[in-house]
Amino acid sequence: MENINWVIDPAHSAVQFKVKHLMIATLTGRFDEITGTVEASDNFENAKFSFSANVNSINTNDEHRDTHLKSADFFEAEKFPKLSFTSTRFTKTADTKFELTGNLTIKDVTKPVVLNVEYGGMATDPWGNVKAGFELKGKINRKDFGLLWNDTIEAGGTMVSEEVALIANIELLKK
Repeated sequence: MENINWVIDPAHSAVQFKVKHLMIATLTGRFDEITGTVEASDNFENAKFSFSANVNSINTNDEHRDTHLKSADFFEAEKFPKLSFTSTRFTKTADTKFELTGNLTIKDVTKPVVLNVEYGGMATDPWGNVKAGFELKGKINRKDFGLLWNDTIEAGGTMVSEEVALIANIELLKK
């Protein structure tokens, strides 16, 4: 089976994260500038994924917080302007479900992660472009990647949880 090359359609894709704030509410953020490619057969089994996000495009709807996240307390955007993911395995687990294993690099730390993937299917848009859709979900511990800043709160506990949920809704464009 011949492999097909795909690219992320950034206008129809989003990479988000969710983290507990003050241990009582969930904060959602996103990276507004993402790029990526996928090399795959028609059924996407054994596909090879490669994604990156511009750290300076982080957006939590609060400019002050975004500036803090770009600082040395978190992502060190000036020194490490991109975070990236490269797959090592893509395995079908059910009809439209896959497990995506790969290496996530944040700052200068690369760790293996596993993401659950739901394949939304393929469609042709009104201009004749073939698209494929995926939703990816997983969790990481931010401290594993050197994102160490935190503060204790008066009632006990911490300002920001260590566990971060990752959610990506990706629309691919067949090249």
